[in-house]
Amino acid sequence: MTIIIGILALVFVALTVIVIGKTQDLLKGVQGKSDETEDHQLDSSNDWNAIGLFIFWIVTVVGLVWSFLDARKDFLPEASSIHGRETDFWFWVSMSVIMVAFFIVNSLLFYFPIKYKFKEGHKATFYPHNNKLEVIWTVIPAIVMAGLVFSGLRVWNKIMDDAPEDAEVIEIMGRQFAWEVRYPGVDDNKLGDYDYRLIDDAKSNSFGIDFSDPNSFDDFTSATEIHIPKGKPVLLKIRARDVLHSVFIPHMRVKMDAVPGMPTKFWFEADKSTEDMRKELNNPDFNYEIACTEICGRGHFSMRLLLIVDELEDYEIWKKEQTPFLSMNPDFIEKVPDNLKARALKYIESDDSDAMVEVIEATIEESAE
Repeated sequence: MTIIIGILALVFVALTVIVIGKTQDLLKGVQGKSDETEDHQLDSSNDWNAIGLFIFWIVTVVGLVWSFLDARKDFLPEASSIHGRETDFWFWVSMSVIMVAFFIVNSLLFYFPIKYKFKEGHKATFYPHNNKLEVIWTVIPAIVMAGLVFSGLRVWNKIMDDAPEDAEVIEIMGRQFAWEVRYPGVDDNKLGDYDYRLIDDAKSNSFGIDFSDPNSFDDFTSATEIHIPKGKPVLLKIRARDVLHSVFIPHMRVKMDAVPGMPTKFWFEADKSTEDMRKELNNPDFNYEIACTEICGRGHFSMRLLLIVDELEDYEIWKKEQTPFLSMNPDFIEKVPDNLKARALKYIESDDSDAMVEVIEATIEESAE
């Protein structure tokens, strides 16, 4: 590739020198210093300029086609989500329309110097206005553009619409420099509330989970990987703890900023599991991943999270095997309101249950007094 660029650079330099030389000849003619020999040279130079421009266009077309075909190996494979394939389709429709227009317009531009090059005795036609032509080249692009815009708007509205009621809700939070994930438990399938003022890394409550909400009792978290089901809508509730981050799942065609103080969301439906992709690509080591696409600081490069797409049955089994956050951090029972402590107790490990019962009974007695 470097050699080709070098050759093109030399060609451009040579053409520049030639054009400068011919310009000097043209100036002599304008100043009345040309003779028949110089007129002949001027006609010859027009021919060579016209041919050179068209050859340049042919070389450019060959280079564009070659670069596209050569780069295809680095393209992402077919999208692994339903909306992803739809957006890909309209992307390539738009690219096709643009490229057709690009090749038609530029082919004419580089052909005109040959067809309309200077010839002795030929006179340019004064043609300042044509209503018919102006209507044609205004209406046709307007119709094509409107079709692309409204098609894209329809897809965009569909993607950004509210998630289906049966969607699996998962919260993903960006912080310098990692992703953390919180799932609703299997008992109520609802995420508990959170409050940024409750964030306490020293006690592991990095999400700021609010234990006054009983829905939070069975929530569980992960900081190493995220699991989602295949064939079921997934609603990502996205937030950031410190600076601007961005959730990017390239194979799912998912991208949404994580903004501090302004929760965002994105829903999609994956229809290719991790195992499906490994078979399709013949790559047993393939894995989906979530990356951050906002420069969020020195450790930005490390914000990579493994994404595992399970079959629906496997996903449900995996969820039941997870341990609720409250079970792993029984000290947070102190944050639970007195009237909900008995309900939260079932999520505390059995070894601590007796002690917790005593604490709850003592608290109830104190409240009664």
